[in-house]
Amino acid sequence: MELREMDEQITYMQQLQHDNGPVVLINQFNVAPADVERFLEVWADDARFMKQQPGCVSTQLHRGTAGSTTFINVAVWESAAALGDAFRSPEFQQRTAEYPDSTVATPHVFQKLAVPGICVAGPA
Repeated sequence: MELREMDEQITYMQQLQHDNGPVVLINQFNVAPADVERFLEVWADDARFMKQQPGCVSTQLHRGTAGSTTFINVAVWESAAALGDAFRSPEFQQRTAEYPDSTVATPHVFQKLAVPGICVAGPA
């Protein structure tokens, strides 16, 4: 699996070093059409592992429509530090080797923002 940055200024690994309350991981995956089923199997195994880790609140995988092979994982964590601990664990790192070679992952960590009259900040 190839890891790409979503933000050219702040890396995913830099984000995992901050302990700033509830966060949302958005991870875009692109995979070759022939590898979709294998990708889904490996992702499900990863998700089961991550859901058992301290600080994981929830995760949800989405797939692009019309036969797209682009996927988005939206995972809520109590903190970026908790996500980082799980991501850096040897068990998780071993799992990443199981993804099809065509898999490109683009993870980034976000926090909710308040925009007056539109949305409120608070827990992820």
